[in-house]
Order: sequence, then C-alpha cells, then structure tokens
Amino acid sequence: QVQVVESGGGLVQPGGSLRLSCAASGFTFSGTFSTYSMSWYRQAPGKERELVARIRAGGGSTDYADSVKGRFTISRDNSKNTAYLQMNSLKPEDTAVYYCKADRYGNEYWGQGTQVTISS
Repeated sequence: QVQVVESGGGLVQPGGSLRLSCAASGFTFSGTFSTYSMSWYRQAPGKERELVARIRAGGGSTDYADSVKGRFTISRDNSKNTAYLQMNSLKPEDTAVYYCKADRYGNEYWGQGTQVTISS
C-alpha cells in the first residue's frame, strides 16, 4: 500500500518562505515513485480543497493554480521518493492545511496534511 507523509508546515510571517516535503513509500507491488503524478492541495477553514500544484510522472511537467503562480514551485526527487513544494512570498490567504497526493491510473493516495499558517 502506497503511503504519503507531508512535513514542513509551520507558522511564517507574510512574505516568508516554507518548503513542504511529501515522502512516499510502499511501492513494492505498485510500480515506482517515478510513475506517479504528485500533487499538492490545500484546504482553508470553511473552503473546499483546491489543487495548488501538480507534477506529472515521466517528463515532470507542472501545473499551478493561478493564485500561486510565480510564488510556488513544485519539484520531485525520484531517487528519494519525495516531492516538494517551495513556497515563497507567502500571504495570509495561503493559510491552510496542505495535502499531498500520489496518483497513478486512477488510484489516489493522500497524506494526512500539514498546517501552514501565515500571520504576523
């Protein structure tokens, strides 16, 4: 069973930076990390979960929500089975629980989330 675990959340002042990590494991019978697309979602209080960024398997093309373009960067290190979300120029509206998702062929695996709070 594939498992994903997020880390790196915390409290940061507006304008600051954070890097979230998503470590994946359990690929024994489920392919390899490199064959999974990795995505970051976030959910703020009272709001629906939204896609923040996605990096595909293979060539690793990326997509971003308009609200984070130019500020966030998603990346992956297939040798470490880990995806990252570098977040710069953080704003109070970025406050949310951030979730990582691994998916392949319609199978989705979610982490438990990590809290990111942007406040002065």
